[in-house]
Amino acid sequence: MKNLVLGVNDAIYRACIIVTGLAIVIMATIIPWGVFSRYVLGQGLGWPEPISVMLMVVFTFIGAAASYRAGAHMAVTSLTDRMPQGAQPVITLFVRLMMGAVALFMLIWGYKLCMATWNQFLSTLPSVRVGISYMPIPVGGFITLLFVIEQILYGDQYKRRAVNFEAAEEAKEAV
Repeated sequence: MKNLVLGVNDAIYRACIIVTGLAIVIMATIIPWGVFSRYVLGQGLGWPEPISVMLMVVFTFIGAAASYRAGAHMAVTSLTDRMPQGAQPVITLFVRLMMGAVALFMLIWGYKLCMATWNQFLSTLPSVRVGISYMPIPVGGFITLLFVIEQILYGDQYKRRAVNFEAAEEAKEAV
């Protein structure tokens, strides 16, 4: 069961990285196109800015979930590092539970926000529903919640990889 959960979360993590990478690439492509169109072609386009904002929301919420799993998300550990070794696991569990609460909040209230704005359309992109632009909030909350549960059950992903890498290196040296 553990390997199945970790394998599924690995796939979700990779998908998050791909989605956020594509969001940045597309954003970095369409913003200069909008500037070029406005100042060189003399014709301002209405779509690059709202699409870039939507892509930034995708990058922010999906990327935050991925960086949380990778242990690259912002964490201030100056207080917890100075605590006794016995208290650190308790504090770590508390922090993970609080992160789970934040993720659950994003999931529930992000979903409600999407539903409340579903019948509205973006003024700059009349064919796009406002609820779609908010969709990365509950999706990011759900993915983050999955990663929080994984950390509570199996520990940090980046530490598991380091331990597995060290074990593989020791096995190579033994041969």
